[in-house]
Amino acid sequence: MTVAVVLDIEGTTSPTSSVREDLYGYTRAQLPEWLADNHTGVAAPVIAGTRELAGRPDADPAEVAEILRGWLGSDVKAEPLKTAQGIICAEGFRSGALHGEFFPDAPPALAAWRAAGLRLYVYSSGSVRNQQDWFAFARGGELGSLISGYFDLSTAGPKREAASYDKIASAIGVAAPEILFLSDHPDELDAAVAAGWSAIGIHRPGEPNPARPPHRWVDSFAEIEIP
Repeated sequence: MTVAVVLDIEGTTSPTSSVREDLYGYTRAQLPEWLADNHTGVAAPVIAGTRELAGRPDADPAEVAEILRGWLGSDVKAEPLKTAQGIICAEGFRSGALHGEFFPDAPPALAAWRAAGLRLYVYSSGSVRNQQDWFAFARGGELGSLISGYFDLSTAGPKREAASYDKIASAIGVAAPEILFLSDHPDELDAAVAAGWSAIGIHRPGEPNPARPPHRWVDSFAEIEIP
């Protein structure tokens, strides 16, 4: 019997293009000014962390912005970048510049699963702060009240390692066989199954990750019946 459903965001609940073009694009545009305006305040740890990881101890805010933009373009999962993106996008969500975008079948399915007594969690490479805002400021109405908790790379670990799924199961207090994971990425599904979870792949038209055996794949949440 399934007790909890853990959801990926990009390509699963939401279009990859929305995440990358909206969140990444907004972050890319705001980075130089944000770093310059906040280099002695909230951006100071981001600058220090970027200098250390990039091996550029004397990089000024303008150079740090270019380093972070490069990491953003290469989808590097670096903590300073995730921190900066979380803060910058939080401002964008609250100003109305950003909204969480979802596939049409996702909100009704999440609401139905929650009404049926399932606990819903999110596990994404984006920061917990961005995840919370993505659901809270969803276009068409907030979805955050449906979610019991959020996990990212810093709180759970890499998404392609079984140990990360063990950590989430322990944190939410649910036995591995009672957790269902939904993701568009085969390697993530492999890791979840290795940790003893159930898993279903989501392969939607136009999304980049191909379906791969031995997992079951669907192209809509409406196809999923949870025991």
